[in-house]
Amino acid sequence: MTFINDACAPPPATRWMAAHPVLGVLPPGALEALAQVATRREHGDGDTLFFEGDEARHCLFVEWGAVEVLRYDAAGEERMLHRFEAGRLLAEAAMFMPHGLYPMTARASGPTAVWRIPRAALRTACERHPPLALRLLESLSLRLYQRVNEVDWLTRSNAQQRLAAYLVAQSGRQGAQLELPTSQRHLAAHLGIRAETLNRILSDWQAQGWVRGGRRRWHLLDVEHLRGLAAPGDRAF
Repeated sequence: MTFINDACAPPPATRWMAAHPVLGVLPPGALEALAQVATRREHGDGDTLFFEGDEARHCLFVEWGAVEVLRYDAAGEERMLHRFEAGRLLAEAAMFMPHGLYPMTARASGPTAVWRIPRAALRTACERHPPLALRLLESLSLRLYQRVNEVDWLTRSNAQQRLAAYLVAQSGRQGAQLELPTSQRHLAAHLGIRAETLNRILSDWQAQGWVRGGRRRWHLLDVEHLRGLAAPGDRAF
């Protein structure tokens, strides 16, 4: 982990805060005040940024790299819940939870830099500037709605449909040749299927000539066929 001091600091946090869709609603003076208390840290791959149950002292903005949030089940198996890429704010909901604890663990996925905004500073900014509180509420409400839709989709789709939909979505961002942002074991947990099932499906699809590759690197040879396999997940709103 690297702490960045003033002598070698990147451009002030004001720049990315002003461009952020939530924090950018603050007036310049309030934005500058929040930026002054934000601190920047760099993390190596696999570094833990905070643990489930830790005191929730900061929310995080991902400057570059990515952060995975996860939980562990009773057997000690980890379940990746979400992956936050550059430009995303995470753990902001924890800043307002009555128990004041992080509800999950956060871990760097590859070299990563984050800005940490203190809990007290964010809450004070919301109290003094209601538009920020409303924008945060809108953002968190949308995220909750997306999670509800995901749960609904997971309950009415099978393993092949989930994997096909995931790969098609990734190809929309990366093209036909793509690199999975996480391991196959984590991907299987994310899709709610067993790792053995995921491996079997990929082997079958390779035999059919629909995909080619291994581990994290895959080439989708027949995107249209996979799109046909995917369960429809989009809603009208």
